[in-house]
This record gives sequence, structure tokens and C-alpha cells, in this order.
Amino acid sequence: MTMELFIIVLLTFIFIILMLSVFTVKQQTAGIIERFGKFLFVRKSGLHFKVPVIDKIAGRINLRVQQLDVIVETKTKDNVFVKLKVSVQFKVMADRIYEAFYKLENPNNQITSYIFDVVRAEVPKLKLDDVFERKDDIANAVKNELNEAMTRYGYDIINTLITDIDPDVQVKQAMNRINASEREKTAAEFEAEAERIKIVAKARAEAESKRLQGQGIADQRREIARGLEDSVNVLNTVGINSQEASALIVVTQHYDTLQSIGENTNSNLILLPNSPQAGSDMLNNMVASFTASNIMGEQMKKDSGDIIPPKIEKKDNKDINNDEESSDIL
Repeated sequence: MTMELFIIVLLTFIFIILMLSVFTVKQQTAGIIERFGKFLFVRKSGLHFKVPVIDKIAGRINLRVQQLDVIVETKTKDNVFVKLKVSVQFKVMADRIYEAFYKLENPNNQITSYIFDVVRAEVPKLKLDDVFERKDDIANAVKNELNEAMTRYGYDIINTLITDIDPDVQVKQAMNRINASEREKTAAEFEAEAERIKIVAKARAEAESKRLQGQGIADQRREIARGLEDSVNVLNTVGINSQEASALIVVTQHYDTLQSIGENTNSNLILLPNSPQAGSDMLNNMVASFTASNIMGEQMKKDSGDIIPPKIEKKDNKDINNDEESSDIL
């Protein structure tokens, strides 16, 4: 019974020793082994052994690429406060794991300090618009400074990016108004240019239309002249001289014109004589018409038995004479 208990205790002890001696390291990770507090060796991924109690795992260090995002607030050359988001991608150098583990206690804080130092040294040299245009130059300056400082600690700076530039709210609103004004100005210029093109095209079209219209009128008159010439020649062949033929053609055209006007039932055209004496003649005719109308009216009243005082008739005759005299004067 005692022997069996001893074997069980021995096997248990051996199992514990084995468990304390064996350890594993994950992929892209390095294990730091110390013996009595002193660095002993570095172990990469896989299954490894160490001396129990004497050796211990001091720590594990990540060999994968890591990213640190830092927001830096600083002032530009034109006194505008702006926030920059700087993203730094870094990793531990495989051949300098000892320096990364023992020389630098907190790499993130160290990298952040260098980022603040470089950004606040570079951005105040630039105006706000230049910060947006030259953000790659700022990122390269940060990368160069970090590489020089962090290499001796076993860290490799892979890339540095300026992922965001955030000015003050009022500054952004002012920039948006400026941008909107510039775009409205450009739109107005394009609209004015389009309107100018329309006006020029319309003027050219009108000029071409008038040119063609004038050419058409000239052709029409030319053909009319040729037609008149042919008509006069035809009339001359039957014994009518040129003057009589011209008068006949004019009369014919006059009546053709009257006929074409009369064919339109909706026409409001009134034809009046256009000679200098035509106005006076028209007035005399109108007065004579009114006088004849009055005389006929009076005669109809007399025939129907109405009594008309002689003075009224005499007065009418006097008025008629006065009207005739005034018409003669005209």
C-alpha cells in the first residue's frame, strides 16, 4: 500500500515537472525566457522546454504589424487651430526582440510623443490650405523622425498616414461658403457664356433669315419685272403700245388685289384714297350725304302730315349752305 502511494506521488511529481518544463509560443509571437531574473534566450512559435522553477517566461512580445492612431491639435501659420489624426503602422524587428522588450517599456507612449513633436513642428510652418495639400509631406516627416528614433529600440516604422484633418467648425463653415461662392461664380460664368452663345446664334440666324428673305424678295421682284416685260411684249404684238400696256397691267393688278382682299371674310381693311385732294373730296361727299339724308327725312315727315316751321327749314338750308362753304374751303 505504501509502495503504491509512493508511485502515485512520484508520477504526480513527474507530471508537474513536465508541465512546468513545457511551454508553447503562438505564431508571430516571441517568448522571453529568464533564469534567475537574467535574460536567457528568445523562443519563437512552437513547443519549447525550460528548467522548472529556475527558468521562467518573462514575457511575450507581438511580432505582427500594429497600428497606433494619434490625434494632434495644433495651429497653422495663419492662426487656425486644426486637429490631425496620424496613423502609424509599426512592428517589432525580428532580430532585435531583446531591445524591443528590455529597452522600451511603453512603445505606444514613446511613438505618441514623437508624433506630437514632429506635427507641432511642421504644421505651424504651413497655412491651412497648404496643410491639406501637403499632408503627405507631414506624414513623411513623422515617419523619418520615428524611424530614426525607434530603430534603436527594435521597432520598425512601416508607414505613417495623415488620415484626417479637422479644422474648427467656424473655419469649415467659412471654407464651405467660399467654395459655394466660387462654384456659384463659375456657374454664373457658364450661364452667361451659354446665354451669349444663344444670343449670337439667334442673331446669326436672324441675319441669315433676313438675307434669304431679301434674296427672295429680290428674286420675286425680278420675276415680276420679267413677267411684266413679257406681258408688255405680248400686248405690243396685238397693236397696244407700251404706255397703254403698262396702264392695263396696273389696272389688272389693282383689281386682282381688291379681289384677293374681298375673298377674306374676316378682313377689317378699309381702303381710302391717297391723293392730296382725296381728304377734301371725302369730306364734301360726307357732308352732301348727311344733307341729302336730312332733306329726305324732312320730306318724309311733311308727306306724313307733320308740321315743320319755316324757320327750321330755312335754318337747315342755311346750315347746308354753311356746310357747303366749309367744304369748299377744305
